[in-house]
Order: sequence, then C-alpha cells, then structure tokens
Amino acid sequence: MRATRLARTAAASVVLLLATACGDGAAPTAAEQGYPLTVSNCGAEVTFPAAPKRVVLLRSAAVPYLHSLGVMDRVTARAGQYPKEYYDAATLAELDRIPLLTDKTDTSGHLQISKEVVISQQPDLVLGEVDNLSRDTLAAVDIPLLEEPAMCPDGTAAPTFDDIYAQLQTYGKVFGREAEAATAVTALKERLASIRAEAVPSAGRTAAVLYPTVGGGTTYAYGTASMAHPQLEAAGFRNVFGDVQERVFEVTVEELLGRDPDVLILLYSDGDPKAVEQGLTALPGAENLNAVRTGNVMTQLFNFTEPPTPLSVDGLERIVRRFQVNP
Repeated sequence: MRATRLARTAAASVVLLLATACGDGAAPTAAEQGYPLTVSNCGAEVTFPAAPKRVVLLRSAAVPYLHSLGVMDRVTARAGQYPKEYYDAATLAELDRIPLLTDKTDTSGHLQISKEVVISQQPDLVLGEVDNLSRDTLAAVDIPLLEEPAMCPDGTAAPTFDDIYAQLQTYGKVFGREAEAATAVTALKERLASIRAEAVPSAGRTAAVLYPTVGGGTTYAYGTASMAHPQLEAAGFRNVFGDVQERVFEVTVEELLGRDPDVLILLYSDGDPKAVEQGLTALPGAENLNAVRTGNVMTQLFNFTEPPTPLSVDGLERIVRRFQVNP
C-alpha cells in the first residue's frame, strides 16, 4: 500500500514538473504559435522569430493600429510628433508612459534622430523609416523594420480604405493578435459605412489636398497615389488632381488657379493651424482662389489623411462634418 502511494506521488510530481516546464516556454503557447513569421514590407521580407516585445516608434502612424490590438505596452520608446488631437484618453495615457527620445523635426516634418540613439534601445522592431536610419542599417544589427506600405519609397499603388484593413491584419499576425485584428476590422468597416452614408455627393464639387510650407515657400499637392484621393471621393468631392498619378508633388499658385477647387484641405504635421493656412493664403494670387474667397479652407493634421490608418477614417469624418453643412 505504501509503495502504491509512493508511486502515485512520484507520478504526480512528474506531471507537475512537465506542467511547469510548459509554462516556462518548453512548449509554445497559443500566442507563440505561427513563429517564425515572415511578412513582406516595401519589397523586403521581414522575419520575426517571436512576437515583438521591445518596439521603437519613429512614426506616429502605427499608434492606432497598436492600440486596437492592445499591444501599446510593448512600445518601449518613441520619437517624433504625437499631437494630442489624434487620440482618445486611453491612447494618450498609453503614450504618456512611453519615453520620448526626441520630437525634433525639420521644416518638412521629417524626424531628426541618430541611429545610435535608436539602436541603444535594443528594439526587436522599429516602426517607421527615417532619412538617416534605413532598413539596411538596422538589418545590419539584426533589428527588423516595418514601414506603412503607403510610405514605401518606391510605392506607386493607389491606396484605398481596404489597405487599412490589410495593415491591421498584418500587425495582428506580427504581434500574435489576429482575433483582435479581425474584431477591429469589422468595427472600422461599420464606421466607414456610417460616415459614407452622411456624405451626400455635391454635384461636381471639387477639392484639393495640399501641404503648404509655413512662412512661404513650396506648396505640395496630393494625387491618386495618396490616401487623400479616396478620402475626398468618400466625402463626395472630385479631386482636382485626380489626373496626377503621384503621391505628392510641388504645385504653383498658377496651377491651383487653373484648377480652382471649391474646397481646400491643408495638411500639417504640428504647430499653429492658422500659420498653416497663412502659408497658402499669403502667397501672391492665392486670394483669387475660389476656396479662399468663399472661406472653404480646412486645416487637418497630416495623419488624419496620410498614410492609410484608422485615423484616415477619423479624418474623413471631420471633412464630411465640416463641408456637408456648407454644400
């Protein structure tokens, strides 16, 4: 009898040890299955041996995706501009706890940061490529990088709202949160359908999306390879630059006068929106633009339009609400 009890005790101990070993990582959990995982990004194959746990953000565009998936706690450092207008209280609380490496940008809104600062964070994923910190530079030290597809250097495909759903699903795979991604996609589709229903097409009404230089200088416009194009269409407008198969390009006041849009949406990265508007309206001849004369000029933070993210849906809603009261 005693021998039987000893045998049972020994067997129970073996089971306990096996269970403990599994809990320590000897066997993959449900969240760890599916790795290593390889995804295609900007023409490169990016492989993840496991779900990232130390993420450095170099662009704010990924924030709404990560928040939707519940993985903002994996971001260990961030750099760049994160305007509060983009986020709800929960997302702002998540951002506030993440150390900011730098928010220094140039006049075009491009982040200024050294590769040494980023590499010192020992990330297992960097989100967003900057001028002096390329994918190849990070790959040389075994750090993977993901860029928003619409921001890929050689990207020419015309984006749509479907690209937002696809990117959510990609991040879901990378972080092992595919179920959460599916739920978020469904919610976004329902919200987009609701906003579209509000947008009453205004017969032949035209618009343009621009990025003026504060203080005067180059003015940029957005064509069919930008998210501005499907956003304008969803809001019931015709993009006056819908014949330009580029993402962004320089324009003159003379060209704007020739196309003379009824509505102007001015994008900016940070700062005073009034200064952004003056960056356009102060240009010689701009006072003759129909949109300027009628007061149909709207300033909008950059990520409310570009690149395609859940914030583009927020931006669409803002455009619809601003101009449907003035059809």
